[in-house]
Amino acid sequence: MTNIDTSLRDQIGEARSKWGWFVALGVLLLLFGLFAFYNVLAATLASVLVVGTMMLIAGIAEIVHAFYVRTWSHFFWLLLSGILYAVAGFFAFRNPLLASAVLTLLLAISLIASGALRVVFALGQKAKKSWGWVLVGGIVTILAGLVIAIGWPVNSLWILGLFLAVDLTFQGWALIATGFALRRA
Repeated sequence: MTNIDTSLRDQIGEARSKWGWFVALGVLLLLFGLFAFYNVLAATLASVLVVGTMMLIAGIAEIVHAFYVRTWSHFFWLLLSGILYAVAGFFAFRNPLLASAVLTLLLAISLIASGALRVVFALGQKAKKSWGWVLVGGIVTILAGLVIAIGWPVNSLWILGLFLAVDLTFQGWALIATGFALRRA
């Protein structure tokens, strides 16, 4: 038996001893997901505030970084970038409904662009067996982006919260399943 096999077995054994934590965290995420489904507006606002917080912190960090490396020739670009990030984060707090509209529109555009790239990639890979699945995935992604774009800005009040609810729910179920699989292993 190699060192890698022994190390992997030890890590699985360690994770197995903590299977209950996986299940507990999964249940917690599942409950958060159900709450988010129950109140998608609150979930949308929460997600906007999290994004705003991250942008504000990143902006402040970039401003500090700009002054730390002020001898660098791109000091003003770093400073401007940090200021813009911080201002965007501030506006997410100042007007979370407008921020949710902007983020929803960016989500729609990103889905459409990502789906289009997948379609182009799939069409270039026709010689491969799985190219059709990539094509279908790209088309579905484009359609999801179009559905969001068509409903914009009205759906901005709930779409981000719905995505958060779905993500929390699936993450919760995945952790619960992982915990019980570790228990049985």
